[in-house]
Amino acid sequence: MATRAGLRRVVKVGIRLVVLGVAAVFMPKLAVAAQDPAASPLPRVTVRDGKFVLPDGRRFFPIGVNYFRPGTGWAPQLWKQFDEAAVERDFALLRQHGVRCVRVFLTWGSFFSQPDHLDDFGLERLDRMLKIAEKNGIYLHPTGPDHWEGVPDWARGDRYSDERLLAAQERFWQLLAGRYRGRTSIFAYDLLNEPAVPWNGPALRERWKAYLRQCYGTADSAAEAWGIPADDVNWEDPGPPDPAKSPAAQILAYQHFREEVARQWVARQAASIRKVDPDALVTVGLIQWSVPLILPGVTTYSAFRPERIAPDLDFLEVHFYPLARGFLDYQRPEDITANLIYLRSTVAACAAAKRPVVLAEFGWYGGGRLTIDQGRHPPASESRQAEWCRSAIESTRDLAEGWLNWGVFDHPEARDVSQLTGLFTTDGRPKEWARVFRDISEGLAGDARGSRATGAEPARLPIAKLDWDQAIVNPQVGRQALEQAIQAWDKGSRE
Repeated sequence: MATRAGLRRVVKVGIRLVVLGVAAVFMPKLAVAAQDPAASPLPRVTVRDGKFVLPDGRRFFPIGVNYFRPGTGWAPQLWKQFDEAAVERDFALLRQHGVRCVRVFLTWGSFFSQPDHLDDFGLERLDRMLKIAEKNGIYLHPTGPDHWEGVPDWARGDRYSDERLLAAQERFWQLLAGRYRGRTSIFAYDLLNEPAVPWNGPALRERWKAYLRQCYGTADSAAEAWGIPADDVNWEDPGPPDPAKSPAAQILAYQHFREEVARQWVARQAASIRKVDPDALVTVGLIQWSVPLILPGVTTYSAFRPERIAPDLDFLEVHFYPLARGFLDYQRPEDITANLIYLRSTVAACAAAKRPVVLAEFGWYGGGRLTIDQGRHPPASESRQAEWCRSAIESTRDLAEGWLNWGVFDHPEARDVSQLTGLFTTDGRPKEWARVFRDISEGLAGDARGSRATGAEPARLPIAKLDWDQAIVNPQVGRQALEQAIQAWDKGSRE
């Protein structure tokens, strides 16, 4: 098993692949709260020397899940269909399987339907969930207001550039973090699930106009920097560059502008939390397009560049799904290897920002056939899912400090791979991944102080060398960097 001391696993996920991994060596002890139902509050988690620690100096690893329930629609209606008895059962089940952190999605519809106050409807339910979590020794990790249960008319628009919406979000965090100040069972606040600065829009254009004047001063200077005629610069009403026609220098300037919009958004939201609760941990859940190794297009780059937003955050979160060569269906062993290298490179790009990293969404399907995409994806066994997820943790153990599986249960109503990504089936039966997850969690019990066993390190998968600025101008640059890393590994494995 992965928890045996000194074991070097050769992960077989379609092939035998050396992935970094000794679970007893690779995972120090998980510090857990007492499981006495009366144990509350949980000890506060802080960040020290790039690690999560508890007051007595023990390491803490946020290992857990993203929480939503089947039978509540898609997107799930977590709060509008809140079932306290079901939550009680769920958290007891999670505790039994080693879950110590649960990421949960707050919504406009249940928490912030008006811009001047929080809704008692959502707060009462969150209070009840917090008590259940505390009773089970589990930390909650709330995200910022999102669309799952509807978006009120007043909240529609560009939340990153529109001053009215920026101020409203600050108000949300001041009210929420102020209410729960000192509630140590809240692990951290996640500002938003998978934020991405838009490519165009009225509020964004106004900020672009101001940015140009600050950076270049005149249309002639901008034109010279971009290598285009001055007449081609619309100085009074500048729009975004055309990715298919504009020069690389102009596209790069716009990407840097979008990164600055993202940085300012993070700084303002984080400051609003710390104003009312200086001890709260703050992060943001980055979509994998935040690291430009694989971009569907220039405009899909999220602009949340880890090194630029890290100074205003306590740690970084990134989400990852295995899409290096299309939708991973486990049929080609080389695609599994490619995706582990892609994952490792994505997490490494975040870790380079000198903050702890949590892989806050990960996982893949197993235990049946998906109905999405006209059912064209082949069915996958539970063991396939378990081996992929184990490999995802092991291959990032030297880079990440926490891992949160996407979903507790399989969710048949989902319109994506979430149909089969759970630890449990819809009726609560533990899948093979749940048993492996529990073993990994228990494997963290070996060393609370974070010391390491001695001995030679196992072979590690490579990390792609990325020219970031080139990659956010030309998506082929990131893909080529990834493929070069994959090919180098393949060549080395054959020699």
